[in-house]
Amino acid sequence: MRFALIGAGAIGTVHARLIEALGNEAELVAVVDQDLDRAGKLVEQYRGEAFATPAEVYAASSADAVSICLPSALHAEYAIEALQAGKHVIVEKPVDISLEAADRLIEAQRSTGLTVSVISQRRFQPPVAQIRTAIDTGALGRVTSGISESAFFRPQSYYDGDDWRGTLAIDGGGALMNQGIHALDLLVWMLGRPVQVSAQTGMLAHSGIEVEDLAGASILFESGAIGLLLASTAAYPGRPVRLTIHGDQGTAVLDDDQLAYFASAESGEPEAPVLDGPADWGPVELAHLAQYRDFIAAVRDGRAPAVSLEAGRRSLATVLAVYESARLGRPVELKET
Repeated sequence: MRFALIGAGAIGTVHARLIEALGNEAELVAVVDQDLDRAGKLVEQYRGEAFATPAEVYAASSADAVSICLPSALHAEYAIEALQAGKHVIVEKPVDISLEAADRLIEAQRSTGLTVSVISQRRFQPPVAQIRTAIDTGALGRVTSGISESAFFRPQSYYDGDDWRGTLAIDGGGALMNQGIHALDLLVWMLGRPVQVSAQTGMLAHSGIEVEDLAGASILFESGAIGLLLASTAAYPGRPVRLTIHGDQGTAVLDDDQLAYFASAESGEPEAPVLDGPADWGPVELAHLAQYRDFIAAVRDGRAPAVSLEAGRRSLATVLAVYESARLGRPVELKET
């Protein structure tokens, strides 16, 4: 599959590396950035041709698919443009910063019939797959609760480094929208449809930003299960993601990218899948590569990708409900997600 990369910043560089690691499965044919020099440097490091605008790529290149690696508020706009040009799309998380934008993208995907996947690479980690298998096979019984903890740290320089970081208009949110959304997505994937959120947020360890560096929430799910959420960029020095899923017949804990604890009254620990990739890559990088492989297979086989636009929308809706609840100081009901 021939990829065009839209955005040559830090996350764009990550995607270029992923595409290169796919070997014969994929090829980077174009890099787009309004800073043409930056696009050129990425092309020199990897391959392809540098362009200043997506329109130039769609007119001149042979790309089959586009990877959207831009600030959050631009995701849907540029993904829709790619779909209208006949390209399949991988879009970085979050799918966008508003449900209206996400819905426009979903409509464009449905009308074109092309494939779109939202990055949520942690779903592909072997221990996460083990927990999901345990739920699907009944090894945990009825799922009753879950805890998602993203206790990260970002120095002030992280927000000061780009003028769009920490802004409501472009970043859309802070510790939850941009960091904690990965673990939140896992919590929602495991527990089902969220129906009510009660939350608080704060900005405690940074200055000059419009978004939170701390969010805590209680989430009620349609099944009756309750989820607890912590997302932070104010927890020095930062800890790995921790996810706990409890059921009436078992418990599973993800910690530091490992299945740290598993107990089931029904069965033993599920078998962990093995991910292929460079030997020196970490588990999150290998999972990211696995999502690219799933996307390529989805296009080839004419099936839905493992992480759909609808899944990305559900996670975004939950994030926005957290923000609304914190702003209003009361629980918020989620509409259809």
